[in-house]
Amino acid sequence: MKSNRIQWLLIGALIFALITTVFAVVNMDQVRVNFVFMETNAPLILVIVISTVLGGLIVGLFGILRQVQMQKEIKELRKKLSGSAIPADKEVLPGTASAEAASASYEERLLGEEASGKKEFGKNNSGAL
Repeated sequence: MKSNRIQWLLIGALIFALITTVFAVVNMDQVRVNFVFMETNAPLILVIVISTVLGGLIVGLFGILRQVQMQKEIKELRKKLSGSAIPADKEVLPGTASAEAASASYEERLLGEEASGKKEFGKNNSGAL
């Protein structure tokens, strides 16, 4: 499933590169480029190619940053999960023995909290008004 998505992304990227290249080759005129602090004349093909490459790099860097954040979050969640009854490296599917064991362990912990009075909900709070 993932390789199919990657193939479509690669095909899309190649089509975009082809269209950009054709567009750049057709527009070979000299243009004035204003960089706020200076102005220069450059071939339009150069402006188009540099803009496309810089845009791709910026999008790629944001994608990498997002991936690093997701990996960090996964690592933190696995640490939290390692203290629970569900193994962090195993996928628990509903209806499997591991799901039933995890559910039973969770219910035991809940019953233990209720018995010890840690849980506020459902606690008998009788008192004078």
